[in-house]
Amino acid sequence: MGSSAAKLKRPSVNAREMALAVAMMTLVVLASNILVQYPIHIVGGGEWLTWGAISYPFAFLVTDLSNRRFGPKGARRVVYAGFIVAVVFSIQFATPRIAIASGSAFLFAQLLDISVFQRLRRRAWWLQPSVASLIASALDTAIFFSIAFYCDLIPGTSHTISGLLGAVGVADQCVALPWTQLAAADYGVKAILSLVSILPYGALMNTIRPLRPQEWSS
Repeated sequence: MGSSAAKLKRPSVNAREMALAVAMMTLVVLASNILVQYPIHIVGGGEWLTWGAISYPFAFLVTDLSNRRFGPKGARRVVYAGFIVAVVFSIQFATPRIAIASGSAFLFAQLLDISVFQRLRRRAWWLQPSVASLIASALDTAIFFSIAFYCDLIPGTSHTISGLLGAVGVADQCVALPWTQLAAADYGVKAILSLVSILPYGALMNTIRPLRPQEWSS
């Protein structure tokens, strides 16, 4: 009876952990989709970033911790669930162009993160989250900016990130900003935060242990 009861409890614990991971992922992506519409004003330095660049890298931390705990299959479930919920809410709070760009970038980048993390599972613990996040962040930035901010010039629109975001909100248009420079700045911030996220990942390693490591080592 004792062993049967333990087997019945185990799925509920895992389900709660999975639900928490999905909730965290949804929160990060939804917040980023909203914050990407607000530029960071740097005194004397112009506008090269949005607040979404600060919040979004934490999505990779959630994915990596989910991968460590549940394995690649479980991590993909977290990504798919977070993707669906976040896109639904993003449509309500962001423009269609940004919602599509964010959703596409999120899905492909997170799946790449899971794949790279899995390949490095037997390597040093810090290589898994750092390398996976750095590579996946590059793909995420490339997809997002090429969809969201690459288009034809709209005469009379300011060539600043504020002008771009303002134009996106009108008829879902945008301006031909130097989006490659903006993307480079965005990726630089993501890369730094991806490396910084190694600290919370390492701090949580002893708490978030793999459930079935023997199934994920190959």
